[in-house]
Amino acid sequence: MSAMQSTGGFSGPEIVAKAGRWLTLLGIVFVILGVLAIAEPAVAGLAVAIFVGWFLIFGGIAHAIGAFSGGGAGRVVWQAIVAVFYFFGGVYFLTHPLLALGTLTLFLAAILVVEAVVEFAAYFATREVPGAGWRLVNAIVTLLLGGMIWSNWPSSSVWAIGTIVGVNLLMTGFSRLMLGTAARRLTAV
Repeated sequence: MSAMQSTGGFSGPEIVAKAGRWLTLLGIVFVILGVLAIAEPAVAGLAVAIFVGWFLIFGGIAHAIGAFSGGGAGRVVWQAIVAVFYFFGGVYFLTHPLLALGTLTLFLAAILVVEAVVEFAAYFATREVPGAGWRLVNAIVTLLLGGMIWSNWPSSSVWAIGTIVGVNLLMTGFSRLMLGTAARRLTAV
């Protein structure tokens, strides 16, 4: 098979240049979405709660379908129970997005506190390794963030999820911009 057939008629540099343009465009979109999410964290948080609600509904449907794929009566019963919980959890998230956002925020705070504890343990287990101090810094920052969200809950529900999603979108956007720029530089050489 020739190179022309396998790449759809494009040469290697053309593919890299095209990928660079798409990565740059994608990066710009992510940066804009990140800025909007940080500017309006409550709206972004509600969007995440609604998104999770739909995923729970689809998960419930998948479990319901999986319940009848065989495996005996016990499997059917347990899968059906899980399907009902997923489905009604999703419906609840969609019909009560503010309460869902509060639940997600409290869950996020708990995850961050647990992650901080694990990072502290990992630091003490590897403190002789060069660079282990960064693990301690990560543990402290994660504990402070989790504690801040937890201690201000439920009012932290208004900003926490949306801000974190916004920062993630912003960082993803910048990384895609840098990848796109690097790809375009490769083709310019």
